[in-house]
Amino acid sequence: MSDAAELKKLVKQLQGASNVLDIVNILSILKRDHQVNEAILRESKAGLAVGKLRAHESPEVSGAAKELVKKWKTEVEKAKQATASSQTAKPQAPRKASTASNGAITPTATANKIARTAKSDGVKVTGTGDGTRDKCAELLYDGLACDSGAPTELILQRAKAVEVAVLNNIGSTSAAYKSKIRSLFVNLKDKGNPSLREDVVSGDISAERLAKMSPGDMASAERKAADDKIKQNNLFASLGAEEQQAETDAFQCGRCKQRKCRYRQAQTRSADEPMTTFVTCVNCGNRWKFS
Repeated sequence: MSDAAELKKLVKQLQGASNVLDIVNILSILKRDHQVNEAILRESKAGLAVGKLRAHESPEVSGAAKELVKKWKTEVEKAKQATASSQTAKPQAPRKASTASNGAITPTATANKIARTAKSDGVKVTGTGDGTRDKCAELLYDGLACDSGAPTELILQRAKAVEVAVLNNIGSTSAAYKSKIRSLFVNLKDKGNPSLREDVVSGDISAERLAKMSPGDMASAERKAADDKIKQNNLFASLGAEEQQAETDAFQCGRCKQRKCRYRQAQTRSADEPMTTFVTCVNCGNRWKFS
């Protein structure tokens, strides 16, 4: 079993790495040389650090991070089972297993996909004196906990803080309050955006900040990039529907290196700012803009 201090050193290196190769190398070391349990992951914060990388823009990094998280989840589950077995003399029902294509016995996929919830963690929010608020805090807990390796107490603390922040912003448990809680829950539980819930649990995104974020603010980096591309395409399309663009050889396409281009200029910002030039390569259709 790895030592938490060793993992902390690697986590620090991971957070300071600036290029894909270094990040992948550190993830490989973590996967190859380190076996963990829940206590070690909690103390070292390695789970949060690696979990964030699942949404990295580099496929190499995101893929390596996902493999490592999957490995660690299996190890944590085995450690929990070993502890439970040592604390009771009652015979345990064997865990269902499936045979992989290479003949090895592995846990069933279903077991690995069970999401954490307030109910599964034995969490019951009370203390606000308002049933609606308690239920909403539990809903936020479900969104934050679904695939988290963080301790129950920490997730519950974050969920309560977010609920309070939403209430403070809106002022009452009105329809607007309930709508905001539902929006936060949907975005937090999005399987394609693990970094959002991990940033909230780790404290990188405060409860107050989250309570004011729009769905667009909460979107993953991939979703934001896709939305930006759609906006750019729509902008070019709208410009193309207006006046005929002038042709020129003054610009060179960065994709095909040809100089046959069409361009037009538009004032897309305030009047005292330079005009934006929109260029389309006639040869390959590549589009770009500059001011």
